[in-house]
Amino acid sequence: METLQISKENAVKAFEATNAKGKKLLSNLFGKNVFIKNIRERIQTIQDIFELNNTTEEAFNEKWNGFELHEKANAFEILIVAAYCGGGMPDFTDDTRKYYPRFVMGSPSGVGFSYDVFVYWYSFSYVGARLVFHGPEAYENMIDAVEKFLPQYQQSRTT
Repeated sequence: METLQISKENAVKAFEATNAKGKKLLSNLFGKNVFIKNIRERIQTIQDIFELNNTTEEAFNEKWNGFELHEKANAFEILIVAAYCGGGMPDFTDDTRKYYPRFVMGSPSGVGFSYDVFVYWYSFSYVGARLVFHGPEAYENMIDAVEKFLPQYQQSRTT
């Protein structure tokens, strides 16, 4: 059997030039992640978060079985940020901005729960590193994550 090597650049060019059937074929051959230019396009569902973290919902639920709901939801937040940031940890020694969503709760029951954005902080922040959005499109990624996964964020703060 002969091996055929195709560069990612050529595969992407072919993907952009083909029809829906061709796109499906190329996605099946190379994986859909190869052709996604923007992580916000790639992440649409909870399943995408699990997939980008090389786990499954079943494995996650098994690992967090017996924990309080807010602890499980906080662990899922870590997966959300890891998916959007490519799994890397932020560098706190550089001058790049990092982002963390801030929420406003209308009552202890969570009624009126909404999000707000805190766009800048100094080095004395009390935010865990694994919950910080970082990278070139960190702000946009944070907004996208909160809009898509607001119920999960709410669970970690109100249950």
